Amino acid sequence: MNMLRNSSVWAGVIAGGLSQWKDTQAYRHGEIRKADYKVHTVGNITGAAGLAAGIEYGALLGTMVVPGIGTVVGSILGGLAGDKFGRFLGEGAASMVYKPSARVWQNSFDMDHM
Repeated sequence: MNMLRNSSVWAGVIAGGLSQWKDTQAYRHGEIRKADYKVHTVGNITGAAGLAAGIEYGALLGTMVVPGIGTVVGSILGGLAGDKFGRFLGEGAASMVYKPSARVWQNSFDMDHM
């Protein structure tokens, strides 16, 4: 399976790009601090990678369980889980380096917003 030719990579690029655009606008308007912006940027990158991988492997697992509908459900659930897990890892690691505000730190580890 070559991920570079699949639409899952483009889904990650688009989702990460849109999140980055939103965060860049918030930073430019003074709504978030520089350290928070850096943490969000790392989270956007790792979330995009997690989304792409989650779609691929979720679809694969879904196909193995129930071909057809399992592929669709697996790709959706895998994408959501991959994005959340990627952001969790990226923002958690970046938070240790850049020391963001307490709100960003708490949101990085809040699994309720999945």
